[in-house]
Amino acid sequence: MRYMSACGGLLLAALAGGCSNPAKARAEAGIRPIYDAGTGRLKELTLDSNRDGRIDTWTEMDGARPIKTRMDRNEDGRLDRWEYYDTSSKLVKVGFSRKDDGSPDAWAFSGADGKIEKVEISSGGDEKTIDRWEHYDASGLVAAEEDTNADAAVDKWESYRAGVLTSAAFDEDRDGKADRRLTYEDGALVSIETDADHSGRFAGRVAVR
Repeated sequence: MRYMSACGGLLLAALAGGCSNPAKARAEAGIRPIYDAGTGRLKELTLDSNRDGRIDTWTEMDGARPIKTRMDRNEDGRLDRWEYYDTSSKLVKVGFSRKDDGSPDAWAFSGADGKIEKVEISSGGDEKTIDRWEHYDASGLVAAEEDTNADAAVDKWESYRAGVLTSAAFDEDRDGKADRRLTYEDGALVSIETDADHSGRFAGRVAVR
């Protein structure tokens, strides 16, 4: 999955310095600029991406520089995608709503190849209070860390193979280290390990049939 959406591409293309007639290009793409009444500076671009007469994309602008884009891709009246840009107009992360309630609660970051590398999740829907971090490679989800008790410390670690959970470890005494680990095979629990020493080695193991 690559970051740049069709909507985002249209908006940025309309701003490209190489366009001989940017105003005409925007009009042809269904883009409407909104300017600050006091300064005359471009502050927002809106887009009707499917030309059905309804605006579905809004990009906050600082002149020619995009800051953030909000989208309602299925036009149900709730926002469902948020794109964030850095000072060089590069797309740095994409927000989405796992609850589909119109507010972002997860944010995806890409690697050098443009594919998702990390997802940060906030159970409270606050991008400043992340409590789950997921890591991806070409096979899908490979690992995750989580703060399950909202104390700003990771206390759960998960490992995946091809997107399937293989283990989950827990810090139950809040010392920053895992002291219980569950191991799975083909999605089924096969063992429980406990009594980890200072090196992280588990002394107790119970097989689950």
